Amino acid sequence: MARRIDVTGAGGVRLAAWEFGDPPKTGSDTAPAPPGVLLLHGLMGRASHWAPTARWLAERHRAVALDQRGHGRSEKPPKTAYTREAYVDDAEAALEQLGLGPAVLIGHAMGALTAWQLAAKRPDLVRALIICDMRASALGAASQREWAAWFASWPLPFATLADVRKWFGEDDPWLERPNPARGAFFAEVMAESPDGWRPAFEPEQMLRSRETWVYDAHWEELAQVRCPALVVRGLDGELGRAEAQEMVRVLPRGEYAEVADAGHLVHYDQPEAWRAAIEPFLDRVRES
Repeated sequence: MARRIDVTGAGGVRLAAWEFGDPPKTGSDTAPAPPGVLLLHGLMGRASHWAPTARWLAERHRAVALDQRGHGRSEKPPKTAYTREAYVDDAEAALEQLGLGPAVLIGHAMGALTAWQLAAKRPDLVRALIICDMRASALGAASQREWAAWFASWPLPFATLADVRKWFGEDDPWLERPNPARGAFFAEVMAESPDGWRPAFEPEQMLRSRETWVYDAHWEELAQVRCPALVVRGLDGELGRAEAQEMVRVLPRGEYAEVADAGHLVHYDQPEAWRAAIEPFLDRVRES
């Protein structure tokens, strides 16, 4: 089951939120509602990438995944709308309109940055935070140039989804070794067009979104997060162990976990190990 819920984001942008499982029954009209979870995907991602996580969370939580602006089924507004403030305000609006707060925020990459910026801004809305493979340090202009060149290297359009899976899972020069899960991840963000398969997002909009954070460090905002926070990294991901452990030190109530045999797409590469890494933290938060 996938149930869409429409949300109005910052500036009136239309956003799509999704429930992938039925929330637990409370047993009576007076029983407390199950704790809320908001799942935020990374750059180029979409809510459906969280579907397996959302389904098992739904056993004990009300778990909702958000298609962020410019992604998935949400509106793709003009270039002036892709700011850090807009992404954070969208997540804030989703929590309030869905009645999820105070919620656990689970974010991957860009979604994790949005989550901890919102936790710093609105501690009343955020009960706990899970940060998945997102760096707090500045990445710089060279990183942005590399991403622009990478987008330009995509052999668009792809003739079939099998070609999408092969290129992103085997042939992409950014890959160190084949990764079928990565190919499947990108197949989910493609849309069929008259000449073949192209990304459902606009690469130029993704670059604009990215440039709003790559030139700055985000340690100060981490230090402002007062709720329990878990930093999760894949051993082969983009967040190094030393930086992850420094993030845990900076977070007032930080904890650390890592997932073996996982790259940047931790929750997608190793879903069972991902669950094992975050479930004890969620259990402690739920019981507190």
